Amino acid sequence: MIKSILAAATLILTIQPSFAGEADVLDVKVTKSGSGTYDFSVTVEHADAGWDHYANKWEVVTPDGKVIATRVLAHPHDNEQPFTRSKSGVKVPEGVTEVVIRAGDSVHGVGGKEMTVKLN
Repeated sequence: MIKSILAAATLILTIQPSFAGEADVLDVKVTKSGSGTYDFSVTVEHADAGWDHYANKWEVVTPDGKVIATRVLAHPHDNEQPFTRSKSGVKVPEGVTEVVIRAGDSVHGVGGKEMTVKLN
């Protein structure tokens, strides 16, 4: 009986990081900083579970799926949810009038709620 309980507890602790789900983009602020260049401030939410499962990036993607910028998130934000991080000087290809912002985590990769933003 004790062995069964220990085995079950070990299994739960082993798979627990996957319960955090995918990273969601909650808000995006974009500012034109030059000709074809923009600054992005992105708010992400994820149930970070330490180094085993945390939001580790957000991306700026053209409508045709080309990633034009990635903001790497270098550590878990267990006690800071949601959180906002910025990236400046993102060069957007000529003719692109909107981009998709998506987030990723260390277990699921890119997924969760995305946001499409129009560029001025």
